[in-house]
Amino acid sequence: MTDTALIDAALTSKAWPFQEAQKLLRRYPGGAKPDGSPVLFETGYGPSGLPHIGTFQEVLRTTFVRRAFEALIGARPEDGRTRLVAFSDDMDGLRKVPDNVPNHALLEANLGKPLSRIPDPFDSGHDTFAAHNNARLREFLDRFGFDYEFVSASERYASGGFDGALRQVLRKNQAILDIMLPTLREERRRTYSPVLPISPTSGRVLQVPVEVVDAEAGTIRFTDEDGSKIEQSALGGQAKLQWKVDWAMRWYALGVDYEMYGKDLTDSGVQSGKIVEVLGGRKPEGLIYELFLDEKGEKISKSKGNGLTIEEWLTYGSPESLGFYIFPNPKSAKSLHAGVIPRAVDDYWQFRAQLAEQPLDKQLGNPVWHLLRANGGEEGAGDSLPVTYSLLLNLIGVLGAEANADQVWSYLGNYVPGAQPDAHPELARLVEGALAYNRDFVAPTLVRRAPASNEADALRELDYHLARAKGAGADELQTLVYEIGKREEYGFASLRDWFRALYQTLLGSDQGPRMGSFIALYGVPETRRLIAQALATDGKK
Repeated sequence: MTDTALIDAALTSKAWPFQEAQKLLRRYPGGAKPDGSPVLFETGYGPSGLPHIGTFQEVLRTTFVRRAFEALIGARPEDGRTRLVAFSDDMDGLRKVPDNVPNHALLEANLGKPLSRIPDPFDSGHDTFAAHNNARLREFLDRFGFDYEFVSASERYASGGFDGALRQVLRKNQAILDIMLPTLREERRRTYSPVLPISPTSGRVLQVPVEVVDAEAGTIRFTDEDGSKIEQSALGGQAKLQWKVDWAMRWYALGVDYEMYGKDLTDSGVQSGKIVEVLGGRKPEGLIYELFLDEKGEKISKSKGNGLTIEEWLTYGSPESLGFYIFPNPKSAKSLHAGVIPRAVDDYWQFRAQLAEQPLDKQLGNPVWHLLRANGGEEGAGDSLPVTYSLLLNLIGVLGAEANADQVWSYLGNYVPGAQPDAHPELARLVEGALAYNRDFVAPTLVRRAPASNEADALRELDYHLARAKGAGADELQTLVYEIGKREEYGFASLRDWFRALYQTLLGSDQGPRMGSFIALYGVPETRRLIAQALATDGKK
């Protein structure tokens, strides 16, 4: 594949990362900023909590767009024509004590202070609360191999890195007020200021009216908590900005070209977009994505604990399967619960197997193309696994809740040449995930029912033929099962009814695998024992 062919396909691709990347190309038709600096992508993080699945999806989706843009302009990751900044809002004042954080008394005593100026409640060796959570964020992003630059709001404020932009905010103070005040309730208007001074006595971030004394010098005047009139600099970390103003200032100061955000920040994006233009900058391109829903269709809330953590997903599935599930239709809400994992795993491997043989335009619409390139790699197209996750679940379901990896691998030997974990590391990961999923979700639900009279007759027929099917492969076994289900004397209205009967009587579930594959994997003698057990419950013995 030539760069020219890829560029031509990317220019017309309907895959959403390319649609987003095309916005950037319209912004910079030459594929670069006027000054030649890299196109800047940003993703933001509030370090009052720990990284979670929402953090992962935002960085991953932004990376999809970044790599799509590079493909669009004929660049490679190592060319340095793009940057991704992971920005931590660690100058925010702590508004409430999080439930999932230790040492509540310490945090209570420091409410209102910037997160970067509160002692570490975790006692983990970090200087501050923000430093601990920032370290966790970086570990989290590094775990998945993301290519990013970490930027701390606190460091930029304190070092003077934002001073030029802060002076511009002070110069445009009234214009910003004209944008923001009409959006606020009357009570809030009375105390609102774009600039939030930090009290020289308490160290807390103050929500008080601020008078700009000298924009060029960066001087402001306000009333402190004790009633005293204070005149001090807004520069060098002695103040921070209100959220929407801060966001706009960041876009302006860093020169952000692309940032996506959740639907809940739609209004913030509108106001910040107006403010950045007042400052003399330009609102970034971006995508407003829908939020995750739980199993009941309710919005996922950290306080409710009704979501699925990334650790839980990775207990049962792979990072790639999570990325695959996240990829499609970012503007549509997604249900995020354990029930979606098996399908996501199997679909990922199906799409990966197809990728190598697809024409280029289809490749660009394949989520796996984007996942393989997300961290700069392109290898792995066309790879496949010899068994599906769902097939493994059915096998393990028969083995029971106490099944272990050694048992599974012994059965895999019926189906996979050289079935050893070391020889098949991806399959080994799949086995461990399936064992955990069966233990936690499948085994408690499996209930095998007795076959009806006609079903029992069909099972006897199947057993008869299996006894004579020595050496038969999965396809041959599937044909055998198929032909029995079609025979009129067994009275199945459709083949679907026959397969449902097999699943319910042999496996204890309403759905199941391709039966030929299952029999080949589980073994013919073992399958015959399942049939015998089912027949022993039908009253005919």
